Amino acid sequence: ETFESEEVYAVPFEDLLKQLRERTERVLAMGGADKLAQRKAEGHLNARERIDYLVDPGSFVESGMFAAGIRAEVRDKTPADAKVAGFARIAGREVALVSNDFTVLGASSSVINMKKIKHVKQVAGKRGLPLILLGESSGARMPDRMGAAGRAIIAQDPAEYQRLRETPWASALLGACYGSSTWYSAMSDFVVMRKGAVMAIASPGVTSIAINKPIEAEELGGWKLLTGVSGLADLAVETDEQALDAIKRFLSYLPGHHREPPPEHPVPPGSDDACRKIFDILPESRNKVYDVRKIVTAIVDTGSGFELKERFGKSIATVLARLDGKSVGFIASNPLFKGGALDADACQKVTSFMVLCDSFNVPLVFLVDVPGFLIGVEGEMRGMPGKVINWMNALSLVTVPKITIILRKSYGQAYINMAGGKGADEVALWPMADLGFMDPAVSVNVLHGLRQEDDPERFAKLVAEVQRDTSAWALAELYEAQNVIDPRDTRDYLIRTLAVHRMRLKMGVGEHRLANWPTSY
Repeated sequence: ETFESEEVYAVPFEDLLKQLRERTERVLAMGGADKLAQRKAEGHLNARERIDYLVDPGSFVESGMFAAGIRAEVRDKTPADAKVAGFARIAGREVALVSNDFTVLGASSSVINMKKIKHVKQVAGKRGLPLILLGESSGARMPDRMGAAGRAIIAQDPAEYQRLRETPWASALLGACYGSSTWYSAMSDFVVMRKGAVMAIASPGVTSIAINKPIEAEELGGWKLLTGVSGLADLAVETDEQALDAIKRFLSYLPGHHREPPPEHPVPPGSDDACRKIFDILPESRNKVYDVRKIVTAIVDTGSGFELKERFGKSIATVLARLDGKSVGFIASNPLFKGGALDADACQKVTSFMVLCDSFNVPLVFLVDVPGFLIGVEGEMRGMPGKVINWMNALSLVTVPKITIILRKSYGQAYINMAGGKGADEVALWPMADLGFMDPAVSVNVLHGLRQEDDPERFAKLVAEVQRDTSAWALAELYEAQNVIDPRDTRDYLIRTLAVHRMRLKMGVGEHRLANWPTSY
């Protein structure tokens, strides 16, 4: 029996499969052979090569391969609509990612490709996948965003720029980055940029018109500005490959999502040795400086240190590392820069790092050698009191374990900010710790109006009295510190103490009270 509605216009399967092959080839051709050749000649990877380099071989599943620009005049010129999106694995772990294709209309943001970003982002949040954004874009696509019709297609999702830190976000700036690449980088937990890339609100051409004077791209948003002045980038590297390697390394310290602990890694042989030689790094004279990053390196598992914002707020170091194979975040005073005094940049840097670690279940270790805050007119003009209190507020909201080791100085208000007293779960002191409000010699001058040259003998006696009240033993006797340890035992002490304090977390997971803290500052 047959039906009257029997199909008459059926298309052979082979014809449909041929269409699929042809459309796939057009998409994979991206912006064309000439543009791809130009990128290769410049030594840069294209959008798809970046994905191939970053992820496990054969693991990429594309989402929106056949998307195209919504306007008729560009529909055949926008393969994948300039943003390659989908899901893949890195070291066997699922991730979500978007790689901007600058060979297609400068990877400009459109109605369609922003739908792709939204979908991938939503899946990442819902399914617990890290989100990776490989940025390079010319900004909003014109004329799509112009006029009333253009206004009607933006701001349709009130949560588009919301961060609740359910999963880690990592961004790479790999060329000219304006528009969405800028916004999503500013929202990310980690930003790496290739030297020569630029990130800004608008291009130099547009900015020059706005400010009525010429400006160079590097001056507007180059790597020196972003890593050393604004702090919006964590790291600058030479090549695309190094940037992608940095993303892989950053994610290796963090869980896939906020409801699981960070992954554990094997402990390299010999990791206990360097801490036994810590006196080769620390000078006996407290007036001599040293690089605290070498102290961190001596304490942690061999080769596991990964510093964030090295060129920004340099009087304090923020380092992801591992102890006994487990992720730890170090906040360490660095006397090598400004004597370790905390300025506005250092405050912003530390607050951002605490937000990262608390959001993704990474315990914090404070290594303290701080003379206080850097006071002066410049700090007040930059709102220093607000930055100090933001730090204190964030510290009070941290729910991951906090362990403080006071190495040498811990003066003034900075004692509180660097998790002294009840600001930490445990406080240990090195025997040379000094807990004064300020340097003993300055204290004598302030309290007694006496300078060394006025009466050297009396001055020395008064200094000794001040030091007696501010020694490690005085604090330990009051049980404001739980221990005084041999510096060479610091690694062992931290491993053992962190094992105790991780027990209060449910399966290594904190309460994430900082999850919606602003992403930039």
